Amino acid sequence: MAEQGSNPIDTDCVTLTRYVLQEQRKHPEATGDLTQLLNAILTAVKAVSSAVRKAGIHHLYGIAGSTNVTGDQVKKLDVLANDLFINMLRSSYTTCLMVSEENDHAVEIDTEMQGKYIVCFDPLDGSSNIDCLVSIGSIFGVYRKVTDGEAKESDALQPGTKLVVAGYALYGSATMVVLTVGNGVQGFTYDPAIGEFLLTEHNIQCKPRGKIYSLNEGYEQYWDQATREYVKSKKFPASGKPYSARYIGSMVADVHRTLVYGGIFLYPATTEAPTGKLRLLYEGNPMAFIMEQAGGKASDGTKRVLDIQPTNIHERSPIFMGSKEDVEDVEALYRKYPRTK
Repeated sequence: MAEQGSNPIDTDCVTLTRYVLQEQRKHPEATGDLTQLLNAILTAVKAVSSAVRKAGIHHLYGIAGSTNVTGDQVKKLDVLANDLFINMLRSSYTTCLMVSEENDHAVEIDTEMQGKYIVCFDPLDGSSNIDCLVSIGSIFGVYRKVTDGEAKESDALQPGTKLVVAGYALYGSATMVVLTVGNGVQGFTYDPAIGEFLLTEHNIQCKPRGKIYSLNEGYEQYWDQATREYVKSKKFPASGKPYSARYIGSMVADVHRTLVYGGIFLYPATTEAPTGKLRLLYEGNPMAFIMEQAGGKASDGTKRVLDIQPTNIHERSPIFMGSKEDVEDVEALYRKYPRTK
């Protein structure tokens, strides 16, 4: 118990910037550009978080009147979040190319403002939940440009194994950024009193097996045999208690719960969406990198998500991620019932 009159403030707290700087020191060749880039992303996240909290006051709910490249209705907050990410990243002088869920084509950076990184992001994931105040988030993945010359859209077509940094922001009861630089997974909670993200969850680990499955069961009639049999085995196990079902409909919120509590998040292919719905570059890959760094697993049912070679910037993939043993159970069923093309 603290002594009377003692200061309750941690005077040696680890902020996200401090953490990244500490990691940077482990690489003598580092230039500091990645730290600068992450600071730009954090500025965008803070601004989006503020907008989410004030959405009702500023009339940011509702549909902006257009659809994005993947056919989803664009919300006003989507437009704001996308503009914030693009403008913050462009002015960081660290990026040469950006891929956003909200833009048909990659966003190229003017030559005089270019850096060496490519950033793929979903500026506001789970936007269908905006109007009912359910948790939403932002997802981002950072790659290095590996070719010479001017940046082209094809430069973004890298497998997840090439990710340098991946993270997501969760706008829930608090705003949290979960981040990996390839050295474990850390969680940083935003303290609005000082305007900083503070390290609150160190070295997050996903349990080897969980007790929760998460998917939209309303689409069962469209599932393949492997998904159908897997879910049935969780609801009617041969022994032991059935798994609990939890589904929010915001990927960030569902994956974050899976990461913290264990279990599995599923977004399978269906007869209506034979290649799945989730996008590889800015949803599947960053989340898969985080899950693997936390000791979990991410698969498309037959192979590792991070090994998939994308062929277009909005490519989709089935996603099964979470506790290692739970994902391996799904993969075993896909060996039993191979996916037909």
